Amino acid sequence: MRVLLDTHVWLWWLLGSDRLRKREHAALDRLAPRGELRLAAVSLWEAQMLHARGRLVLDRPFDVWIRDAASAAVIEIAPLDVEVVIALDGLPASFPGDPADRLIVATARALRIPLATYDRMLRRSRTATIWEAR
Repeated sequence: MRVLLDTHVWLWWLLGSDRLRKREHAALDRLAPRGELRLAAVSLWEAQMLHARGRLVLDRPFDVWIRDAASAAVIEIAPLDVEVVIALDGLPASFPGDPADRLIVATARALRIPLATYDRMLRRSRTATIWEAR
């Protein structure tokens, strides 16, 4: 089952954060070798911004870490393409204006796959199917 990871879920998974439930971490570990994990391209930018602001502390230089974290062996990067822009246009007017959240939800909708997120606003918005670990 393919799943799109919200930026924080991707980071928590890679960094072994206890903020990610053990069941979810194990499920992601099972899905990764099968090529089932996706990441919206905007999440790469979000990671860089977090690092630049000192909110993402890494054990190696950012350029080395991001290449490893975004490698095809770990996750497939979903590009910002025409289908994502069309999905953006289909978001309800009431959807919050955070550009990264909008792009992530639109990517999940364009790919027609569930979104792994802990973001309460995104979960409550019902604009994307929410992934539940099995």
